[in-house]
Amino acid sequence: MNPTPTDTTADTVIAPARLPRQVPYIIGNEACERFSFYGMRNILVQFLVSSVILAYVPAGDREGAAKDIFHSFVIGVYFFPLLGGWLSDRFFGKYNTVFWFSLVYCAGHACLALFESDRTGFYTGLFLIALGSGGIKPLVVSFVGDQFTTSNKHLAKVVFDAFYWTINFGSFFASLLMPLFLRSYGPAVAFGIPGVLMLVATVIFWSGRRQYVRVPPATNDPHSFLNVARTALTSTQGEGRPGLYVAAFGGALAVAMLMCWAIGPAFWPEDFGFVITACLALGVLIACGGFGTSLQLERARGRHPDATVDSVRAVLRILIVFALTTPFWSLFDQKASTWVLQGKDMVVPHDQWWWPSFLVKEASQMQALNPALVMLIIPFNNLVLYPALRRMGFEPTALRRMGTGIVFAGVAWIAAGVLQLWMDGGQQVSLAWQIAPYLLLTFGEVLVSATALEFAYSQATQSMKGVIMAFWYLTSTFGSLWVLLTNAGVRNDTVTAHIATTGLSENAFLMFFFAAFAFAAAIGFAWYARRYPMQDNYLREGAAA
Repeated sequence: MNPTPTDTTADTVIAPARLPRQVPYIIGNEACERFSFYGMRNILVQFLVSSVILAYVPAGDREGAAKDIFHSFVIGVYFFPLLGGWLSDRFFGKYNTVFWFSLVYCAGHACLALFESDRTGFYTGLFLIALGSGGIKPLVVSFVGDQFTTSNKHLAKVVFDAFYWTINFGSFFASLLMPLFLRSYGPAVAFGIPGVLMLVATVIFWSGRRQYVRVPPATNDPHSFLNVARTALTSTQGEGRPGLYVAAFGGALAVAMLMCWAIGPAFWPEDFGFVITACLALGVLIACGGFGTSLQLERARGRHPDATVDSVRAVLRILIVFALTTPFWSLFDQKASTWVLQGKDMVVPHDQWWWPSFLVKEASQMQALNPALVMLIIPFNNLVLYPALRRMGFEPTALRRMGTGIVFAGVAWIAAGVLQLWMDGGQQVSLAWQIAPYLLLTFGEVLVSATALEFAYSQATQSMKGVIMAFWYLTSTFGSLWVLLTNAGVRNDTVTAHIATTGLSENAFLMFFFAAFAFAAAIGFAWYARRYPMQDNYLREGAAA
């Protein structure tokens, strides 16, 4: 009988730790999947602005409508990880959940390619991609982590960085080439090629099925996160039930929001559609439910193991860290919407000898800078920057890196705002100037996002890894929610009148507003990070099955 990937023999105990041989299948899958996702995502706004899909929208409002559709799609992509994480942890396990959601993902790409001129068919495709991409998103990273044990966990950081590097390898070529395919061959081809790559990704993932370490789902776990929280909230021990009242208030407020939206503008802001309302309701539920649970969590001891109660406490702490990163994502995801639309009004410097005019022909291709810079910054940080900081006596911990990354995102938006001021002043601004904000934003992304992959896995206990990864990706949902709320706000006459008094254009004002939003979040993040107790929840040797 051949040994399984988790067999341990005397030879393997004394041999140097090796990279699990099944990891390349997962990384190859991720590279193709990311090409498919970014290939369609990065041309979405560009396509919608000039397509018949938005023919019903007045020409002057199409850019705003395209941004709203884009960020609503992003909200869906990062909302459905909740579903994927729950199905994986409770019923099907990571491998099966990833495989079946990948097939849904493929169907969504097919809809985009086939229904380029049909609004219902195209929106169905966006929904299926959001469902498929979101469903697998919290699982692939934690599935990588499952392939490691305490004997080789020191290799996990290398793999997580390689994993993130590979994501950006696929994203780079997608961002660079898909705008050209859209321009030269039309949307059917431009959306069809990512669909083919998603099919290839699914086949690669399926090919490694016999080698993966598969952690079984915690079916009917009496000590799950929700069961512990329910026990804490419903317990009659102790004085009063403040936690239950807080959680109940959150539930009632969430229902009230949805009811007001259903009734109509008389009870709810007209610009707050279902997506905004549902996200606000979800945020209230998570915030009040989490705070209420923390108030009464000690009451769950005795009915649940102490280790499980401590694990729930750890998850609640992690959620606060995640909440403080949501402003970063409100800045980051706008590079595919706000920055693309800004770039359209810039001048492509074809007359400069150093500009690759044969390849970079329009503003949307500037997004390729982001993954290209990531592939350079990750090895630079690991080989040069972090060792240099350690030699100077400063340890770049995960939380320090993430907080610094939020600051860099804010600086990037100040740079973008300065470019907008130049343009508003009548200058013809070269598209090459966008390199500066892209560089700053990408450096911040590496510090926040690449670090968070490792942080989220290490902080969650085994039975909660899928769900905690889902909550991490949910930060992007709320990041895009802030964008939608801001866009809805600037459609208000009072708000636009106030912006006019600043002497800034609407675009410039919003860029500086988002920069200030990031700086405020970074201050809050730094304050909380100083109090956060780090955990180590990698698998013990021989614990996987």
